[in-house]
Amino acid sequence: MGEQRDIASGGYAMDAPPDGNDGGCACGAVRFRVQGEHVRSGVCHCMTCRKAHASPFNAFVIYPRDRVLFTGALREWQSSPEYARAFCPACGSRVCGLTEDEVELSMGSFDAVGRFVPQYESWIGRREPWVAPLDVPQNTGNHD
Repeated sequence: MGEQRDIASGGYAMDAPPDGNDGGCACGAVRFRVQGEHVRSGVCHCMTCRKAHASPFNAFVIYPRDRVLFTGALREWQSSPEYARAFCPACGSRVCGLTEDEVELSMGSFDAVGRFVPQYESWIGRREPWVAPLDVPQNTGNHD
């Protein structure tokens, strides 16, 4: 799996068997494990997410930084003053977004399917017309 890089200071072992709390990049060089419950989950239609994911939206889940452990090398770019986006340098897969206190993980990066349900949508003015709104709160900007 490569050298361990603990971005989030989780401090728990990655050698335990997978339990639905694991995920990673497309090539497997970067892996992550989450612990405990997530803070929130949503779908973002903003232009930065659209471009960063090469997708019309990003379905994501947020965890406290101290609840996520990473292995493998990551590269980062600062997409806004308080938000860095990290990706695998081997395959280019976006792995996470980082703030001072939180880690944003794309739902599609988890090994288990159907583990999370979005709780809100943001930047709905950028939603593609063929994407139906979810039956959750709709936000014209970031989630408050």
